[in-house]
Amino acid sequence: MLTLKTLTAGAAFSALVFVGMSAISSTGRAANDRHAMNDNNAAQDEKQMIQTGLAVASTTGIVLNMSNKDPDMVGLGSYLVNVAIGCNGCHTASPTSEYAPGGNPYLLPGPQPPLFSGHEQINAKNYLGGGRDFGAFGPDTHIVSRNLTPDKTGLPEGGNTLTDFMQIMRTGVDLDHAHPSCSATVTTNCLSFPFNGDLLQVMPWPAYQHMTDRQLTAIYTFLSAIPCLEGGPGEPAHRCG
Repeated sequence: MLTLKTLTAGAAFSALVFVGMSAISSTGRAANDRHAMNDNNAAQDEKQMIQTGLAVASTTGIVLNMSNKDPDMVGLGSYLVNVAIGCNGCHTASPTSEYAPGGNPYLLPGPQPPLFSGHEQINAKNYLGGGRDFGAFGPDTHIVSRNLTPDKTGLPEGGNTLTDFMQIMRTGVDLDHAHPSCSATVTTNCLSFPFNGDLLQVMPWPAYQHMTDRQLTAIYTFLSAIPCLEGGPGEPAHRCG
């Protein structure tokens, strides 16, 4: 025969279970709500990257050549180059010429250049044109960043194909053989031991090699859309035409 004490205990237990299940259900709904807020959707994330990339590219002051190019790939490439990686920080002549007058966000604010106007503005005249000196790596050799803009062929990086570009980004190989390793017979324009003259130094290709084919293709596509700039280490005098 059930006692009042037993019935009371059973009711309390049932109430506890109900509260616990309600809490679990609420937690699940909250988690689902959070997922709904950010969609937990890789395709949506990439769409936002593309939109951001195109918006950022428009602020550089450069005119993109979109002829025969997938706008999504250009936008994704711009996001990776300008937002995620910041390639221009190394592939421009110097920190002082990276930004247009009044567009350097690292400076104090003010109404007139060289103070910061409040609007970041890249110097389009130097954008990804190379020329940054990273110092001595040999007896008479300085590592200088390369010109990434297209040449007269329309291919970026001085005419490299997409296959070349992927090989560079995945292995770090210097296809230009600009600075071989120093040896008994190679004593000028060479890299001192233990630097490997077959590989690009300074550039963080060991990190970039893990990017997907689509990401690397997007970067390559964006670099083919930016204007050609003359100059750069080892470049011909009239590389743009």
